[in-house]
Amino acid sequence: MKIGFNEGCNRFCKDHSVLKDLEYCEKYGFDYIDVQSECLNRDLEAGKYTIEELGAWFKTHKLKMLSYNALIFFNMKQTQAEKDAVMAELDEIIRRCNILDCKMIVVVPSMDLPVHATVGEIKDDAVAVLKEMVKKVEPHGIKLSLEFCGAPSMSINRFEYAYDIVKAVDSPSVGITLDQYHFHAMASQWESLEKADGKYIFVWHLNGMEDMPCGAAYNTDEKRLWPGEPGDCLDHQRYADTLKKIGFTGDVCTIEVFRPAYYALSQEENVKKAAEVTRAHVAQYC
Repeated sequence: MKIGFNEGCNRFCKDHSVLKDLEYCEKYGFDYIDVQSECLNRDLEAGKYTIEELGAWFKTHKLKMLSYNALIFFNMKQTQAEKDAVMAELDEIIRRCNILDCKMIVVVPSMDLPVHATVGEIKDDAVAVLKEMVKKVEPHGIKLSLEFCGAPSMSINRFEYAYDIVKAVDSPSVGITLDQYHFHAMASQWESLEKADGKYIFVWHLNGMEDMPCGAAYNTDEKRLWPGEPGDCLDHQRYADTLKKIGFTGDVCTIEVFRPAYYALSQEENVKKAAEVTRAHVAQYC
C-alpha cells in the first residue's frame, strides 16, 4: 500500500507553498500528493511559480499527483450561467491536470442549497452533471471522484447517496472518495459500504476524529485528528478490512486532516509527522 498526502493537512501553515509540499513529500517518502485547489490558486495568483514550472518538477521527481482536489460545489446550480461556470472551471482544471500529469479530479457537492431538494432530485441532478463532465474528461484519460461530505448542509453527505449516484452514472471514469471522517460524521451505513463494489472507490482519505455526535453543528473538519491520536474514535481496522474485502484497488492511503493545532507546526514538520503517522497506519492495518 502506497501513501499519499493531502494539502488539507498543512494548507494554513506559515508561508505555505505547494512547491515546498512537493519537496517535503518527496523527502519524507510519500508516493502521491493531493494538491488542494485553494493552495494552488493562492500560489499562482501570488506569482510564486507557474503551472508549467510545477509540471516540470513532476517530470524529474518520483512523487506523483493522485488527485486535483477539488472542483467544489459542482451540482444543483439554479441558472444556466452557474452551470456554465462549473463547466468552464472543469475545462481549466483539465488543462492544469494535463500539464501536471494528474489523472484524477475530486468533485465536491454544493452546500446550503437555495431550494429544498429531495434526495432523489439531488441524485438526478448530480447524475446529469457528472455525465456531462465525463464527456470532457474521458478524452484526456482523467477520472472524477465524487467526495460526499459529512455535514448536514452538504447536498451529498452520506456514502450511500454518493454510491447510488455513481452507480447511476455507470462510467468507469466516475467513482467515490471515501473519507473516514465524512463517513462517520453523518452516520453513513457500514452495511452499505460492506455491500459496495470496491471498484467504485477511487480515493481513500485517512484521518481520525474526536467522538462528536453525528450531524452536530460543531462536528466540523476541525475535529479531525491524526489517526490513532488520543481521543480518536474511528474503527481503523474495520475501514481497512472492509476496503480489502470489497476489492478496493486504489492501492493508496492518503492522509487528510484539517486541525488548526496542526497548522501551528512548520510546513515541513507537518509533512514529516503526516508521513510518520500514515506509514505506521499502513504497517498496522493494511
